[in-house]
Amino acid sequence: MVRTNAPYRPAWISRIRSIRALFRLLPYLFALWRAAGRVELFHVLANSGWAWYLIAVPAILIARARRVPVIVNYRGGNAEAFFAGANSWARKLLVSVDSLVVPSGFLKAVFQRLDCAARVIPNIVDLERFGPRAAPNPGSAPHIVVTRNLERIYDLPTALRAFALVRKRFPNARMTVAGTGPELAALRALSASLGVADAVVFAGRIDRRDVPALYQAAHLMINPSVVDNMPNSVLEAFASNVPVVSTDVGGVSFIAEHDRTALLVPPGNPDAMAAAIERVLSEPGLSDRLARAAREEAKRYAWASVRELWLTEYGRVSGVGRTAVEAM
Repeated sequence: MVRTNAPYRPAWISRIRSIRALFRLLPYLFALWRAAGRVELFHVLANSGWAWYLIAVPAILIARARRVPVIVNYRGGNAEAFFAGANSWARKLLVSVDSLVVPSGFLKAVFQRLDCAARVIPNIVDLERFGPRAAPNPGSAPHIVVTRNLERIYDLPTALRAFALVRKRFPNARMTVAGTGPELAALRALSASLGVADAVVFAGRIDRRDVPALYQAAHLMINPSVVDNMPNSVLEAFASNVPVVSTDVGGVSFIAEHDRTALLVPPGNPDAMAAAIERVLSEPGLSDRLARAAREEAKRYAWASVRELWLTEYGRVSGVGRTAVEAM
């Protein structure tokens, strides 16, 4: 494993924006070069924006220089817009890799339009860690959770506006927002202006060990994003037997079927999101029906299934075959 966010050394460098990236990049390049001498394959987790140029591109170039096969595992939901505006060499570099793997049919179609062939190997959800929750106590205050970072692409303002509408019908409803990001101050101000500040908890980043407990205490989870690929938060809610209301963007519809495993609504539409939330909270049998179907859907993304796909791909790209990879 090669870390992309290793601690700054010396620590005070982190306070100097103009040069701190260099102090992280150089150790990263050195670690990549050393790793290339010890491995048979590079598996590069890639995303759009500066992450592509500062993290993925160096790994691809070093793998090429040291003649190590490379798989790019691309995960960004806004890949089409990014590569449409990127330099032509960025796309050429992507085409040159030994394998491009994406987690959803949505991204596969995106890269097909960019003349890049991609294979689909989905994200993984731990069905043991995210076990089915117990049914909420009848009459308990509805608890809505959001497990996305506080960034513009996740459109938390729409979630807050929808929640304010829901509170008119369910005045004891409460919301927990688990995530961090630059929009925190603006979101706190918005919740106050909407009159729901007393019912919204901005929990910050929740420790990985505590995330299952958050789902266990939820009546439903909402995903308000405007850009998305294959959100793990939706899969975690599915596995936890928690009903989901999500925007129908990007790759969401590849893992969630409207009115069977989730309720899907247009992005940026608090009225539609509020109406869907109210359906889950009030329509007899809907919550249980969605939750049961979603739990079954989550089984497709268990490690036992996804592992076989990765072993096969590692064996194909490395040239040693799947059986040899499994024996390593």
